[in-house]
Amino acid sequence: MHAVRSSQPRRTGARALTVLVAAAALAAGPLVPASSAPRQSGSEDQTQVSYRGYIFTVPDSWRIVDLKKHPDTCVRFDRHAVYLGTPGNDQNCPARASGRTEALLVQPAPVAPRAVTENPTARTYRATADRIAVTAAYGYDRARIQAVLRSAGLPVASARREGDADAAAVTALPADATSFRGEGFDACTAPSQSAMDAWRDDSPYGAIGVYIGGINRACAQQHLTAGWVRTQYTRGWRFFPLYVGRQPSSDGGSCGGGCSAITSPVSQGTAGADDAVKQAAALGFGKGSVLYLDLEHYEPGGKVTDSVLSYLQAYTARLHALGYRSGAYGNTSSLVSDLIANKSRVTLPDVIHFARWNGVSSTSDSSIPTSLWSKHQRVHQYVGDTTETHGGVRISIDRDRLDVD
Repeated sequence: MHAVRSSQPRRTGARALTVLVAAAALAAGPLVPASSAPRQSGSEDQTQVSYRGYIFTVPDSWRIVDLKKHPDTCVRFDRHAVYLGTPGNDQNCPARASGRTEALLVQPAPVAPRAVTENPTARTYRATADRIAVTAAYGYDRARIQAVLRSAGLPVASARREGDADAAAVTALPADATSFRGEGFDACTAPSQSAMDAWRDDSPYGAIGVYIGGINRACAQQHLTAGWVRTQYTRGWRFFPLYVGRQPSSDGGSCGGGCSAITSPVSQGTAGADDAVKQAAALGFGKGSVLYLDLEHYEPGGKVTDSVLSYLQAYTARLHALGYRSGAYGNTSSLVSDLIANKSRVTLPDVIHFARWNGVSSTSDSSIPTSLWSKHQRVHQYVGDTTETHGGVRISIDRDRLDVD
């Protein structure tokens, strides 16, 4: 692959003056966090990136990462970047990342017809063509990512909505797939099979939190397939599936300015539940499974609290209608305190996954009344953003204690 930079902003009908970029400029480096506000398409210098005979035109400011040279780079969609090649088996991902912006992963693939699908809820395009497969995310600038795909000759105009065919073809796991009592961990991207086997033998953990989807899911998930999930289940692992939907705020809290925010709580909560079930079913999580809505920390009060509670309630109601159980992840000082204060006027999620990084491996907490979520309905994230090595495999994780039946 190589890149070509334009010496001035791209203009329709104008021939771009180009120069070859030195190979050193393609080395992976720190990625600049995405802005929460869209930039005007076409207002920046452009770079042409060539891969397997396809040329993608992207903004000059985007980082270009050659995954063959840098296989441990974390492929994530909360940063403006183009990732070329196959992601490494054990990516160096942070334990926690969230948000969504315009980014592109272009991988080698067998010969396939040119086709494009879109998941508008998760703001993701997937495309196939001769010898490549593309995953393209967008946050605020859908037109930008459409232009990038068109520049490589991919038929964006005829994109069809992502359907339910994959989910219908997958046999559901047994009902205990999301039930567990004991130690667990969650990681931004699902680990490789060799990593899971090493940790199964040498770590104290028996459950893993996997990020199944959502508009603010940052990390790519090359390993997270129905086959991967079933293999882990047969080897003794259990799961807490996390869906990173819309967040309380786009310009604060734990997202740091890169999240798509709740703007229409009821309709977006319902749509999020529909998408969560579709993604879960495609991985083998059937009816009765607990699907956790990830709501990062926010400053509670007023309209923000009302918006969050309405969003979560709509999510819970729709999950129940579809035969699934509702879980919710949040901080004890924001989501959990809001749920407790408003328990008489909202439908509480079936399971609470509360974050208090106090280092105590227990599902009891002084801030949560013993009468709430008392029948094996709790998960405690008690350590965050830590790195552990088991069986010679190092992973950045959050630690969790589960009591879910």
